Amino acid sequence: MKRSLGFSTVVLCAFLFLGASAFSAESVRTLEKGPEMDRGEKIARWMEDKGLGQTASVAAISTLPIVELRGAVPVGIVAFGMPWWKVFLVAVAGNMLPIPFILLLLGPASNFLMRFAIGKRFFDWLFARTRRKSANIEKYEELGLTIFVAIPLPVTGAWTGAMVAFLMGLPFWKSMLYILLGVMIAGVIMTILSLLGWVGACIAGAVLLALTASAVLKSINNKGERQ
Repeated sequence: MKRSLGFSTVVLCAFLFLGASAFSAESVRTLEKGPEMDRGEKIARWMEDKGLGQTASVAAISTLPIVELRGAVPVGIVAFGMPWWKVFLVAVAGNMLPIPFILLLLGPASNFLMRFAIGKRFFDWLFARTRRKSANIEKYEELGLTIFVAIPLPVTGAWTGAMVAFLMGLPFWKSMLYILLGVMIAGVIMTILSLLGWVGACIAGAVLLALTASAVLKSINNKGERQ
């Protein structure tokens, strides 16, 4: 029962951020280059100004660790007006592009750089942060990794998922498979809610209120049990 509730919460969180992203993308549709434009679109517009096509811009911002697919899909569909199926394929491919390099090179790179004080401090911080963000993943193993990547939140995604897979000691091809599944699920969610526009924003608002109320009640109950 607890596992079922945890999975449901994860799914609700995915819809939450997706609606928020759709709301953000819908908001910037009427803007030119104002400060309200989100990070993903700013980067994409800059690339476009430098002569990079819209498809290449969506692919490029999908590879970035902060933006990833969750930022690229609304930009491609809402800001650029590209066909949704094309945005989905390009964003998934772009988001997956750096993952094999992370999985293959993170170990050797961290082992070498941790010989130096600054490198050790950085990777100690990075790995500790990743473990905190993914504390519940190991309970669900590969399924947990897929769900973690599928949730389009700033603290999740393919980049963090690759680091989690490395820390869990998962084999390369198994990690690639489950991260790809997560990226594709995130792409489906982002595509649907980007197409919904303001409806997606309303869904996100409703889910946000429900999750906030649930978190508050859970916190109150935990404090009551401790006392």
